[in-house]
Amino acid sequence: MARYKQLLFYATKLAPLPDEDHIPANKVEGCVSQVWVVPELKADGLIYWRADSDSQLTKGLAALLVTGLSGCTPAEILSVQPDFIEMLGLKQSLTPSRNNGFLNMFRLMQRKTLELVAKSAAAAPAGGEAAAPQAAPAAATAPATSTNGASTSAPAPAPEAPAASTSRTPLQDGMRRKLTEALKPSVLTILDESAQHAGHAAMMVAKPGKAGGPGETHFKVEIVSEAFEGLTQVKRQRMVYQLLADEFNMGLHALALVTRTPAEAAK
Repeated sequence: MARYKQLLFYATKLAPLPDEDHIPANKVEGCVSQVWVVPELKADGLIYWRADSDSQLTKGLAALLVTGLSGCTPAEILSVQPDFIEMLGLKQSLTPSRNNGFLNMFRLMQRKTLELVAKSAAAAPAGGEAAAPQAAPAAATAPATSTNGASTSAPAPAPEAPAASTSRTPLQDGMRRKLTEALKPSVLTILDESAQHAGHAAMMVAKPGKAGGPGETHFKVEIVSEAFEGLTQVKRQRMVYQLLADEFNMGLHALALVTRTPAEAAK
């Protein structure tokens, strides 16, 4: 009973959504009640959420997600695992139908996060932030892949593009090629963390098989490049998102980015 009272209290903290937001694109499917979620990607690179429901109890559940996921980066939201529901103790307190509805809310919020990332990358001006990498010194790099799934680039002649028919990591290969050509990095490390998110990858909206054999979905990427000079961290991340827009459409789900200039890396 105490848990339900808490949810009803949380429900009072959510402002109602305007009618124009009560549209099918924002509606959570598979819920007993009607519930809508709306994200906003702000200039600071963080996502903020709004939600509403015709049921106060469901609205309280939505409020938990809105509070927990607002002010997070896209990568942080996409890296959350659905088993957090059990960690909160909610699974034991709710009926199976409400548990399922809560999980569907969470899945829609992750899918909308991915859509925002792709839309932001596609809308970035071609002559603004994207033009900065073109001015970077021409110091082509050649990648060397280690046995732990990470690949680190060091200055060397530019490599030939890997054959799509033989590569087992086509998405990672494409990421490395694009980042190398555009940013001319002195350091480029790509660590495939997809295996750690195997359960999460099953919820991807991309068609299966497009992200490589085992599913290339989550990566930790470190880039040191003069192309980042004078840019904030938000603008650096947007630059990378724009460069990898095709990879997000192919199944790339989340990036943990570390972007530094040579001077910052030397400290």
